[in-house]
Amino acid sequence: MAENQGQQQIQLRIDESKMHSSYANTIRTSTTLDEVVLDFGLNIPMQAPNQQPMVLFSVGSRVVMNWAGAKRLAMSLGQLIRQFEEQNGEIRLQRSGQPPADAGN
Repeated sequence: MAENQGQQQIQLRIDESKMHSSYANTIRTSTTLDEVVLDFGLNIPMQAPNQQPMVLFSVGSRVVMNWAGAKRLAMSLGQLIRQFEEQNGEIRLQRSGQPPADAGN
């Protein structure tokens, strides 16, 4: 009980009035000594006549954070993924441009 003396509870309020939601199916990362840059966007397959297929990466959002924030994000995502897989089974990843392992079944 002596450990709790002097500690004060702080109420957290979340303001979502300026929030924008978007969907991303891919992410590009880059870094500096001070920051991590996360570009979220969509991989959009494109095929022009008589040209090789290509994929356009359309960046929708950029998030810049310091390394401590990036580590907290990684830990939080890791915990969420572990919980999801415990309840729903392993999330299987596929290589870009490849059909899912269970496609056509």
